[in-house]
Amino acid sequence: MAERPSDGAAPPEPGPTSLDLSRRDIVQRLVKIGAASLAMALGSGASLQPLLAGAEEVAPRKGRRRRYGMVIDTRRCVGCDACVAACKAENKTPPGVSYTIVLEQGLGERPDDRPLFMTKPCFHCEKPPCVPVCPVGATFKRSQDGIVVVDYDRCIGCRYCIVACPYQARFSDFGDNYPAVEENTPWASVPSPEYNQFRVRKEGKSPEGNVRKCTFCLHLQDENGEYDKASGRWPACAKTCTGKAIHFGDLNDPDSEVSRLLKERQAIRLKEELGTEPNVYYLL
Repeated sequence: MAERPSDGAAPPEPGPTSLDLSRRDIVQRLVKIGAASLAMALGSGASLQPLLAGAEEVAPRKGRRRRYGMVIDTRRCVGCDACVAACKAENKTPPGVSYTIVLEQGLGERPDDRPLFMTKPCFHCEKPPCVPVCPVGATFKRSQDGIVVVDYDRCIGCRYCIVACPYQARFSDFGDNYPAVEENTPWASVPSPEYNQFRVRKEGKSPEGNVRKCTFCLHLQDENGEYDKASGRWPACAKTCTGKAIHFGDLNDPDSEVSRLLKERQAIRLKEELGTEPNVYYLL
């Protein structure tokens, strides 16, 4: 698949700060996006100051060279679904399998309120609940970069991991195809680059019948496990985001764009109360 050049992510535009929102506004939004514990604390009278003070620096994980993750700016996401289309084109996923989706919260009570859009990939948790439930060890967390993957040759399609994932970030491949594949057009012979395996979709062959998920487009890494944003070797969703809302990088690198954003802006992670420690952060 041809690589698309990257223009680089533009710096976030100035927007309304959390100080412009009332306690009620913040609690309602946190509840809607799944940050239940934080919402309950604020609703019961906890101070807003820790929320407004800015995020602490993410501590590097010892013993791991890299820790890839995303920082998604909810102020900049416009709900265009470009990330969804780019992901499907890059990974050649079938109907019913979308490695990233865009959630939408409707207009609030105030006439000047705007919809809240939020893209949701796999969160590549530090403590992924999907891993220990797999009876054959087909899903695991890579030691070199923290990306959670699925071994299509071992997966038996039991879907235990789908049930265990609290973020609904896994999908079962039931063998459905788009017309371009069913009609044996040239597109049908184009392999998927996933995991650098370049599988051509064939009936009854993996990944049909397997569980599938976002891989942070790890097939775009070089032999050293690094991405190259300048040459377009970057996760498709982040590379294509029209609003420059999706930022990707190494959370272990204090100078990376994602680390810098987490120092400068207030961020939350979804369902932190579960102890999964997701590596996807949302800027408020």
